[in-house]
Amino acid sequence: MFDPRLLLAQRPTFRMRKPKVNRMVLALSLGCFVMVIFYFHNNLKPASEPLGERSSGQKSRRSPLQTLYDGDQVESAIQAIHQGRRELLEEACRSYTRKRRVLIPEDLKHVIVDDQHGLLYCYVPKVACTNWKRVLMVLTGVAGPHRDPLAIPANEAHVPGNLRTLSEYSTSQINQRLRSYLKFVFVREPFERLVSAYRNKFTRSYNTAFHKRYGTKIVRRHRPDPQPEALERGDDVSFEEFVYYLVDPATQREEPFNEHWERVHSLCHPCLIHYDVVGKYETLEQDSRYMLQLAGVEGEVAFPASSKSTRTTGDMAAQFFHNISPFYQKKLYNLYRMDFLLFNYSTPAYLKFR
Repeated sequence: MFDPRLLLAQRPTFRMRKPKVNRMVLALSLGCFVMVIFYFHNNLKPASEPLGERSSGQKSRRSPLQTLYDGDQVESAIQAIHQGRRELLEEACRSYTRKRRVLIPEDLKHVIVDDQHGLLYCYVPKVACTNWKRVLMVLTGVAGPHRDPLAIPANEAHVPGNLRTLSEYSTSQINQRLRSYLKFVFVREPFERLVSAYRNKFTRSYNTAFHKRYGTKIVRRHRPDPQPEALERGDDVSFEEFVYYLVDPATQREEPFNEHWERVHSLCHPCLIHYDVVGKYETLEQDSRYMLQLAGVEGEVAFPASSKSTRTTGDMAAQFFHNISPFYQKKLYNLYRMDFLLFNYSTPAYLKFR
């Protein structure tokens, strides 16, 4: 490729000897220069364009990441809320995280990938993750003809392999997606989430797998003189016994926490992964609508409305903590302290150690 500036620099010589030739060369060089600019303008893709965004004969569209940081398609009030959440999270990470380490594939097992829309979603159990998985199954085509997320059975949303996770990709593919896809997570007040997990896994008769797997162990370790039936069935674990199990140092030495009561910062690593959107369970409908707007799919799928009648609330959590001694309340708070700090949740007023 030639440099048109070289031709322009010789213009006085050509003007003196061959004016017509000079004008022809000048016009040719300028034309080539315009063609070069046009070529690069149409072939260089922005860094934030997701994989799979372009295909033969298909018009390129803005990625969710571009819409978030460069766009004006979403009302400014909710943009300001989410910018504030990002800044608070970054500040908390700087204040409370001393050591930084490199992400490994094991850290990314909860991060679901939507290559078609350029999305990475870290799912947190007991924070509307079933409905978000349903939505992503619709968006990625896994749901087949279903366009209504609620038409997908809840158990099918959790079948391994239905949705790909970031841990399944190569290192270069992981890095590319972390750079160019919009990353989002939904969080919840830590103790409300914990009580919700207890209610679902230990007080529902149909959760026999959890009763056998965890209930029998909790009864054996933390109940004085347990009855043989309780040791066998594990279906009557109290919330106090569940708390004793969580704060017992032997529990985590033996194995990692189950994902339903594992801390969000251990599941989604928010100080290692820069989340662009931090949705909250407390504003679930608003934040979910915002995410679908950013993805440009609000006309294709609607986030399911949640049933508030069975939702674990702060008042309900306070009742469960009523019989927990201040000593164990403090130990439990210390266990979940980082989730409170990173996501800007206040220490619950019902705790007695305050």
